[in-house]
Amino acid sequence: MPHPPTIDLEALRAAAHEACALLKVLSNPDRLMLLCELAQGERNVGELQEAVGVVQPTLSQQLGVLREENLVQTRRDGKNIYYRLASGPALAVMEVLYQQYCVPSRGRK
Repeated sequence: MPHPPTIDLEALRAAAHEACALLKVLSNPDRLMLLCELAQGERNVGELQEAVGVVQPTLSQQLGVLREENLVQTRRDGKNIYYRLASGPALAVMEVLYQQYCVPSRGRK
């Protein structure tokens, strides 16, 4: 019988903390939708507001949280601020969520 791999509990603890922090940010529907939109490419604030349907004060607040958590980066072009997804782990989790919840599959209702 093969032996299970040795688990580095300290590495697991550190990874669990990071994973929980990411999941906490993703647990807000507005932030999740913003990241889903940004997974499609860079967007300015107006485009995000239109695509996600979030009113300006809430949009600013949620984008601030995403910036604070280093999940998005910004650039300014004249009067416009553009956002882009900056987190590989966030994108990977969103891809899994998309596959589980958004892609029609046989037998799933």
